[in-house]
Amino acid sequence: MGLLVFVRNLLLALCLFLVLGFLYYSAWKLHLLQWEEDSSKYSHSSSSQEKPVSDSVVLSFDSAGQALGSEYDRLGFLLNLDSKLPAELATKYANFSEGACKPGYASALMTAIFPRFSKPAPMFLDDSFRKWARIREFVPPFGIKGQDNLIKAILSVTKEYRLTPALDSLRCRRCIIVGNGGVLANKSLGSRIDDYDIVVRLNSAPVKGFEKDVGSKTTLRITYPEGAMQRPEQYERDSLFVLAGFKWQDFKWLKYIVYKERVSWTHNIQREKEFLRKLVKARVITDLSSGI
Repeated sequence: MGLLVFVRNLLLALCLFLVLGFLYYSAWKLHLLQWEEDSSKYSHSSSSQEKPVSDSVVLSFDSAGQALGSEYDRLGFLLNLDSKLPAELATKYANFSEGACKPGYASALMTAIFPRFSKPAPMFLDDSFRKWARIREFVPPFGIKGQDNLIKAILSVTKEYRLTPALDSLRCRRCIIVGNGGVLANKSLGSRIDDYDIVVRLNSAPVKGFEKDVGSKTTLRITYPEGAMQRPEQYERDSLFVLAGFKWQDFKWLKYIVYKERVSWTHNIQREKEFLRKLVKARVITDLSSGI
């Protein structure tokens, strides 16, 4: 009798897990379908709107929803990217010398080669983020759904939401993004990099000791928790720390930092390293950098 009761309870529990799993899976699929539907509004085909040239032909649309011509590919980029500048751009910026900062040039050129280009939101989240209904519909990294309270807590102690006043006052800003690859080694590009108004570096890209090749200036350092420098003294004093949140734990991590709380992190880096060392020892993978 006891065995029958146990089996019955086990089956009931199993049925419950199956129902919950089905509901979770259905919600996930609906979210993906909604995302795909929203993303495809600029590139879709319809028998009443386009000619059936081939099975792979898909119309592209600009940021205003207007159909683009055949000179653009299916993603909306200009096919001939090596062509001359549009006449209006060539005329407007004709008097600027090579390498000079050209106000609005990058945005105008981007719109010319990719008409779907738009700037729907400021560079950084500020205390008006609740007005951005669009990004509140999607979970990270596509939006901030479910992160309202965390972000509100972080922004409540944030003093500035922009670049420094000195940079904001510039009529034109020249920017450069410095990657972490070894391709910069022995290129002596440091002085050229430092000539830019805004120098963006990623994660824990080193500067000290490599100034000749990577420069010494850092305006923004964009990172996520796993790629962030671990010690405060490693950060440049005059640089801005920018979090690129890919998952909900990233926002929680930033709140711990801002409020100087004990960081309770979901990733056990040491345990991950131990796991990788085992794979290296078993020759499943090869550690070319000898850094694990």
